[in-house]
Amino acid sequence: MHSSYSDGRSVPEDYIAPAVAAGLSEIGFSEHLQLFRDIEEWNMNPSNISVYLDHIHDLAIKTGNIKIKLGLEVDFFTGKEEEIRQYLKPLPLDYVIGSVHYLGERTVDFGPEFYEGKSIDGLFESYFDSVIAAVSSGLFDIIGHCDLIRIYGYRPSGNIEHLYRKLAHEMRVHNVAFEVNTNGRNRPLADFYPDRKFLHIFREEKVAVCVNSDAHMPARVAQYFDEAYELLRYVGFTEMAVFDKRVRTMVPF
Repeated sequence: MHSSYSDGRSVPEDYIAPAVAAGLSEIGFSEHLQLFRDIEEWNMNPSNISVYLDHIHDLAIKTGNIKIKLGLEVDFFTGKEEEIRQYLKPLPLDYVIGSVHYLGERTVDFGPEFYEGKSIDGLFESYFDSVIAAVSSGLFDIIGHCDLIRIYGYRPSGNIEHLYRKLAHEMRVHNVAFEVNTNGRNRPLADFYPDRKFLHIFREEKVAVCVNSDAHMPARVAQYFDEAYELLRYVGFTEMAVFDKRVRTMVPF
């Protein structure tokens, strides 16, 4: 979930009551952070990291009716692995989500005009290459919206099953979880990430899964979770990943 520390619309406290009402046993805050571009309004200023960490830590202590986990959603940049590693190393996090938003100097969710005049096949190949590099970096516990490149509904000309198979294989090899991101339903794509027709590939590779709302406002906490869990059960998943101090545990659902 994202609060006002990055591009969320409310302070962290406002997300507690909707989470409890939804019957959740724990939640996690995962503010956007990128270290290698000018600070943009959707990213947390790295200089605020201590304030953010202290805020969520204190909130977790004083909130007795639900567990609160502390995380970050960190943008991955090829060639910057060691800088990211050194930045994250001292932070008392429960989990780190690795995400790819940027291809070149712009983000793939900047607007549909990003795709105009470009090879959609080439963009998909480049995007998956970047996500696979993030997986293999060893920096992350979870990969966020692993096919965000789908956000505006553009589709490659051919079958891209091989991209998902390669990605799922690398996730298994490097022991990285993926998420079913329900916020995709609120985007132009109007569906979950990753593409539901390829979910069976992650199951075949025995990749650990999380169900995440990627909520940017309290009203979207746990949104579409029932549908997401039903879909995962249909595919054959029976358990999900939870994290504490960057140690993963699998729990049945």
